[in-house]
Amino acid sequence: MLVAEDPFYAPFISMYLWPKLKLIPMTSRLSQEEAQKNRETCIRILAVSPKIRYAGKMNMFGRTLAGQLRKGVIPLFKPDEARNENFIEATRNQLRKAFEHSIGKTEFTLTENENVKILTLPNRDSFYYVTLDKDTVPHELYQVIASIRALVIEENK
Repeated sequence: MLVAEDPFYAPFISMYLWPKLKLIPMTSRLSQEEAQKNRETCIRILAVSPKIRYAGKMNMFGRTLAGQLRKGVIPLFKPDEARNENFIEATRNQLRKAFEHSIGKTEFTLTENENVKILTLPNRDSFYYVTLDKDTVPHELYQVIASIRALVIEENK
């Protein structure tokens, strides 16, 4: 018989062990207010520049909390590719946190691909994932980054 099945141990488990377990939920249910706030932030990010194709907020597992594609833009990723990309970026984001004590916190990352530029900006327990047109010039890119960082800082207040 397993200990957990023994009626003698059940109170012990619930009274002593259960409160000590640090369970991390795999998915979090956002309140309507939080979900709306996330959507509004994504819309505000899109308003920063017409070069922004997509703005999304992802949790630490790469799950989309909110996202907005610019009107008229055709997605480059298929849904399963987008899920995988978000997971990869979330993993990279978490791995970078292990080095914060040595090199400081990540302010943003920029990945340039043949067809698109991908910008990620970490937040407390999430990150923003923003794609930009490939032809975004450097001075405009850094203006976009500064504007989005200001929005993220404002959101954290």
